Amino acid sequence: MARVEPWQQVPRQDGRRFVVTGGARGLGLETARGLVTAGAHVVLAVRSVEAGEQAAATLTGLDGSAEVRRLDLADLSSVRAFAAAVGPVDVLVNNAGVLATPYRLSADGFELQLATNHLGHFALANLLLPTITDRVVVVGSASHRGARIDVDDLLWQRRPYRPYAAYAASKLANLLFLAELQRRLTAAGSTLRATGAHPGSTATDVTANTGSRLKTFVGRHGIRLVGMSPARGALSTLFAATMDVPGNTYVGPHRFREMNGWPTAVGRDRRALDPDLAKAVWSESERLTGVEFPEEAVSRR
Repeated sequence: MARVEPWQQVPRQDGRRFVVTGGARGLGLETARGLVTAGAHVVLAVRSVEAGEQAAATLTGLDGSAEVRRLDLADLSSVRAFAAAVGPVDVLVNNAGVLATPYRLSADGFELQLATNHLGHFALANLLLPTITDRVVVVGSASHRGARIDVDDLLWQRRPYRPYAAYAASKLANLLFLAELQRRLTAAGSTLRATGAHPGSTATDVTANTGSRLKTFVGRHGIRLVGMSPARGALSTLFAATMDVPGNTYVGPHRFREMNGWPTAVGRDRRALDPDLAKAVWSESERLTGVEFPEEAVSRR
């Protein structure tokens, strides 16, 4: 019989409602599966409702339930519409992302990786905070290490565009958002919290939008030689979403270079902990999205 590790069992989540962005496949779907198995109701927030319905069909027969709602993180009108209609939420899992895409603009005219990975999630979290009862989970990446972020040119309008550098910068923005969100929640006297996680080296189809068949193949298949399955990679997110850990906790695999293993609290690059940089990125994100931190709404909880 295979060895059962502690984090192959998610604590019961009966009666709790989660939103998982990018829940139609990969880490998002496996995160949803773990939550539904534990009795939760999960909203799969997805660009393609058809793909979401196919994913939800694989979650039937488990202890909890799932529903599908459309959300395009690269379109702020879609983010606002989703937030206005989704209803009360216990936990928001900001999971969806794109990696190393060719230079493209979002519906709002923003560089696509920053729009999808950071700005859309930034807006969604702040719009939902008045109805969230527990926490926001930010899914980061080890790629944030060594990343550089230019607050004066977040959208890569003046610099030569480099796909992987833009991806790494967007993931650094995720972790700066995590730290600044928790600082603001604490300052407001709120019991809500923000936690983060990264999946280590996990085989997913996140490379499908790079425009390179080779990179897509390596992302889907080659990494399986050294990486984890999406179900195993999702355990860090499940840990951050369900365990009673302090705000601003960042979770990742426990083994060498955090590439694989079981969930544990891990460190992050010093830039991700720079409070001045976090405040500057937050301010620019507010300006770009037109969405602000709902201090009054969270200070009462």
